[in-house]
Amino acid sequence: MNIQQYDDNKKGEFFLESEGKKLASMTDSYAGPDKIIIDHTEVDDTLKGQGLGYKLVEASVKFARLKNIKIMPLCPFANAVFNKKSDYNDIRF
Repeated sequence: MNIQQYDDNKKGEFFLESEGKKLASMTDSYAGPDKIIIDHTEVDDTLKGQGLGYKLVEASVKFARLKNIKIMPLCPFANAVFNKKSDYNDIRF
């Protein structure tokens, strides 16, 4: 399964899609040119417990490092992941 991304420099989404159906999604919005806010994470019930939420957060971290931007994990799930992963502190806002 391959995480895909949509980004229009205002809003974005990391998602997993199969046969035209979104099975996992994490949405974000820009808060200026150098910050994004992760506001929602959702995984289809059929895939819960497989670590897809973590993979979505990891994809956002890679994106933020590549773009040299910070992340504010407002979503409770993303915030919990950031709290567990001290190696994400460099991009946390």
